[in-house]
Amino acid sequence: MQITQLTKAEEQVMQYLWEIKKGFLKDVLELFPEPKPHTNTVSTILKVLKEKDFVDYEVHGRQHEYFPLVSKEKYSGKSMKSLVKNYFEGSYKNAVSFLVEKNEMSVEDLEFLLNELKNKS
Repeated sequence: MQITQLTKAEEQVMQYLWEIKKGFLKDVLELFPEPKPHTNTVSTILKVLKEKDFVDYEVHGRQHEYFPLVSKEKYSGKSMKSLVKNYFEGSYKNAVSFLVEKNEMSVEDLEFLLNELKNKS
């Protein structure tokens, strides 16, 4: 299955679905901060996510209970690969260097990651 890039609004809805695992439109809407988007807006986003094969639903009377088909980990991995490819010439080294240079990643974080990698080998 090809995982497509989501819009910011679609990602936000997916974040809420990943958080609650399964829910109705009203459950997803409750998680939005004020001012909340219109119900029709969120409903449309859920329909688009269904068309993109990111979510599916079970029918309960007249309501749909939505659940993710794509895991957060799988989407995150795809997004990370796309980010590194598009902005860092495909080099994870360049991406990490950028984070360190911009003080987004500390030396301690870097050492922790190196130790994690060494322990997995």
